[in-house]
Amino acid sequence: MQHNALYYPSASRRMATFGKRGMVATSQPLAAQVGISILQQGGNAIDAAIATAAALTVVEPTSNGIGSDAFAIVWVDGKLHGLNASGPAPQAATIDALKALGHDTIPNHGMLPVTVPGAPAAWAALSERFGKLPFAQLLAPAIALAEEGFAVTPVIHQMWQEAFDTYSAYHEASFQPWFATFAPKGHAPRPGELWSSPDHAKSLHAIANTNAKAFYQGELAEKIDAFSRENGGLLRKEDLAAYQPEWVDPISVRYKGHDIWEIPPNGSGMIVLQALGMLERLEACPGDTLETLHRRIEATKLAYMDGFKHITERADMAPTTEQMLDDSYLKTRAALIGEQAVDPVHGNPLQGGTVYLATADSDGNMVSFIQSNFKGFGSGMVVPGTGISLQNRGWSFSLDPEHANALAPGKRTYHTIIPGFITKDNQAVGPFGVMGGYMQPQGQLQVVTAMLEDHLNPQAALDMPRWKWTKGTTVEVEADFPNHLALALARRGHHIVKVADSISFGRGQIILRDPDSGVLQGGTEPRTDGAVLPL
Repeated sequence: MQHNALYYPSASRRMATFGKRGMVATSQPLAAQVGISILQQGGNAIDAAIATAAALTVVEPTSNGIGSDAFAIVWVDGKLHGLNASGPAPQAATIDALKALGHDTIPNHGMLPVTVPGAPAAWAALSERFGKLPFAQLLAPAIALAEEGFAVTPVIHQMWQEAFDTYSAYHEASFQPWFATFAPKGHAPRPGELWSSPDHAKSLHAIANTNAKAFYQGELAEKIDAFSRENGGLLRKEDLAAYQPEWVDPISVRYKGHDIWEIPPNGSGMIVLQALGMLERLEACPGDTLETLHRRIEATKLAYMDGFKHITERADMAPTTEQMLDDSYLKTRAALIGEQAVDPVHGNPLQGGTVYLATADSDGNMVSFIQSNFKGFGSGMVVPGTGISLQNRGWSFSLDPEHANALAPGKRTYHTIIPGFITKDNQAVGPFGVMGGYMQPQGQLQVVTAMLEDHLNPQAALDMPRWKWTKGTTVEVEADFPNHLALALARRGHHIVKVADSISFGRGQIILRDPDSGVLQGGTEPRTDGAVLPL
């Protein structure tokens, strides 16, 4: 189809990877190898996902860790299951408490933005409900990597260096455990340099032997509590002991004959669904590359404004998910997309650092899994003697009591990490995801439209030069984004900014299954050191 050839001439740099008996796609080759090894040991896709996720806390600590949050969408026995393993604010975290400490906004580093980590609980919950192999067996490869060390890859080094530079601006004693753990030689590990963490290995071992209970009720919980108290934090062992991940029903929209699934709020997958829902309700414009691209950008902007305004803990949202995805409301929002770029505003539906991995096995099970520290290493807080780097997800809360995402004890904040999944005719097509903070919904929209409307294979969809809306009419594009399209978008009123660093444009993974042959087709991100491995 002519539209495909015009859209991005460099979109097919690599071929997709094919497999039959299983597949693992993620952002670090060693972690992908761990997942494949678990499949070879007789584990299923869920086992492989857990093992890969645990390994990623070691080999990509720049984006996730034991102290992360997690979400998952799992296809098992012909049904989708969603897991929300994001953690709530501590019971002592109130707007008045933060303001009494002199804060008008929540700081992005230190102990105050730390919420209850959900990743270890996610691993245990997935294993208990759907796993085949013993939980301890799944974490054994990650423990070995932490003990023996691994050679740092180039992209991971770049992110590690950025974190080192950021935390070097802090001189408080609370940041020193980060340097002792992640920069023991006085610098960020360089490409090819070996890094290990015996403390990280010990913590994973304790989690493995207790089905994660040591993290929430045992020795690790005690250490987290003590470190928090010593450094002005609000997180307590009682917050950890009370935590349970939540099984949820994924939500969806229909797009190009497929159902696109996301975790419901507090996750921001709603943004993807709204944008795709708007695009589905516009008259087709086959062959018009500029109009297609313009519409995708504008729909993304409108959906983001709704997301920023309304998405928070589901029980605290004024519009329901049904109202935000209502047909008449999406038609009203889609009608706002005109010839020129606009400075978007939110609507009123009431009137009508991250890592991602995908796994699949020979029995048809598939997993879309994501876990994150939020930004880089997160809070910069590492619990001494544990190797546990704590996320800073509470940074997303607002101290404005009228804001939908206002801080409250036990409340879960707006969450950027979103696993995606595609089905068609009630059959699994496959998991997909694009990590990278607020780039995630935009990246997901770009790979979904590339596959389902532009008919690109998973690898070509990930290879496409990307765009990223930042604010108003400003859209950043990658260095290899076609100049003729950039100039044409500028004539439509978009403020186009070319950016040399590709890392900020997200890092994705995709696995799709052919419904007739069962053959798996995967793609991995060219912007990182990722791998898609077949079995």
